[in-house]
Amino acid sequence: MGKIVISTNSSLDGVVQDPTGDEGFRLGGWFTRAEPRDLQAWTELATAETRDTAALLLGRRSDEWFAERWTARSGAWADSMNGLPKYVVSSTLHQPRWTNATVLRGDAVTEVTRLRDELDGDIVVFASYQLGQTLLEHDLVDELRLVVFPVVLGAGRRLFAETSRAKPMRLVGTRALGDNLNLVTYRPDRHGNA
Repeated sequence: MGKIVISTNSSLDGVVQDPTGDEGFRLGGWFTRAEPRDLQAWTELATAETRDTAALLLGRRSDEWFAERWTARSGAWADSMNGLPKYVVSSTLHQPRWTNATVLRGDAVTEVTRLRDELDGDIVVFASYQLGQTLLEHDLVDELRLVVFPVVLGAGRRLFAETSRAKPMRLVGTRALGDNLNLVTYRPDRHGNA
């Protein structure tokens, strides 16, 4: 059985929108303003995470975004990213843009539950915030990995949206990255003891 992992970058106040500034959000680009030493540590973490990933799970817009930026890249990290099996949840997409991708049509919850039952290993969700919110709401997330950047934006889209009930989490790890970033890892507390 697979494990659904949401892995994302976040501001201190939980904003995940437009970290690289490519989307035109007025506060975008906060990721790229990090210190070089911090970004180097982040790159090492992301490269290792990719090696330990069984598959990627994405929404349609994330498939397009990653395909545009990663298909032509080369090197160990790019080869790993491009070679991973990818599953794109979409009711409108017919042909995924990124390499080695399969479209999951139909009800997202049903399709992701089936995928988790069929695959072994980490099924990582990158940058697919609407999909992530759906997975959180339906208790399909097995782990949250948040790299927290030292900036408060005060506005923007957050990973955590309104839910039908509280979602208790348990902190299972923290790790400093470079001088200013922190990786925090949470798992759902299915017993509500957090």
